[in-house]
Amino acid sequence: MKIDLLFSYQIIQNLHLNLFSPSHHTMFYMKVTFLGTNGWYDTVTGNTCSVLVQSEKFDIIFDAGNGIAKADRYITQEKPVYLFLSHFHLDHIAGLHTLVKFKFRKGLTICGQPGTKEVLDSFVREPFTVPFAKLPYQVNFLELSEGEHPVPFQTECRWLVHPVPCFGYRLVIDNKTITYCTDTGFCRNAIILARNADLLITECGLLPGEQSPEWPHLNPENAIRIAQESDAKRLALMHFGAEVYKTQHDRAMVKKQFEPSFPGLVVASDDLCIEI
Repeated sequence: MKIDLLFSYQIIQNLHLNLFSPSHHTMFYMKVTFLGTNGWYDTVTGNTCSVLVQSEKFDIIFDAGNGIAKADRYITQEKPVYLFLSHFHLDHIAGLHTLVKFKFRKGLTICGQPGTKEVLDSFVREPFTVPFAKLPYQVNFLELSEGEHPVPFQTECRWLVHPVPCFGYRLVIDNKTITYCTDTGFCRNAIILARNADLLITECGLLPGEQSPEWPHLNPENAIRIAQESDAKRLALMHFGAEVYKTQHDRAMVKKQFEPSFPGLVVASDDLCIEI
């Protein structure tokens, strides 16, 4: 009896090791952390826009609002870092002045629309902050035209609808597709970028039913419409207009009202982490 029990225990132990040891556990879940979820300015509800995507070989950041300063809470800084900028409004680049705090040992590549390096060199410099050339790691710029690029992972960028030129991005990495579209009004390019995406991250700058044709942003209904028409598997809302979504309760009401229209709807808050 003791021998049988010992044998059974060894079988269970070996099974556990085979299933969960690093050498056999090949499944890698990408982690998405919302570092900053406010649009326009910081409030008690959160910092301005930044999203971290941790893949197996790269750490990817969308936008550099003030939320980017929290990135080192979540990453080892031992992987190459790619920063994708949608556009140059301050709530998407203000956090660049905190880059000097990081130690990206494999370097930082900043990706954006044509002219990105010239614009950022005029912003990330003395007397405002430490310039790129004096950061404690290598910084490279990759200016992208509209279309598809091997970045070294598959990347597609398209123009969105905003008062200034603004890119949306579609990344395919680790057999997952992530789409990031903020700031924008409802447009066909957002639907194209989000087609069959495992995760669509987009904005909720406007209140339900609110329209802003002179300064395009999305309300919850139009964000869900983009997700539905693109067959995105999952939808996460961020970039909540700081002047209209003043409390976390305001955001919670969006989830309560609209999750029946899109089950699994993620209404992001700062430091929320999800896996895909």
